[in-house]
Amino acid sequence: MAVVLNWNGTDVPEELRKLPEGRYVLESVDALPVLTAEQEQGLDEAIASLDRGEGVDAETVFRRVEGRLRR
Repeated sequence: MAVVLNWNGTDVPEELRKLPEGRYVLESVDALPVLTAEQEQGLDEAIASLDRGEGVDAETVFRRVEGRLRR
């Protein structure tokens, strides 16, 4: 589950108040890492394959991931 919140640096945001008790990891989406040239190329190739209709539906992806996690 992802929760996007805006924080003014002082007050506790309402989005945090609504979360159940537990441990959380927060990471700023404003400080995204820079991709390497290889990562950029990989994304470009993936987008091109989707544009050619070579994509896989989400159900197939989930089955493949579950299969690998069970190994």
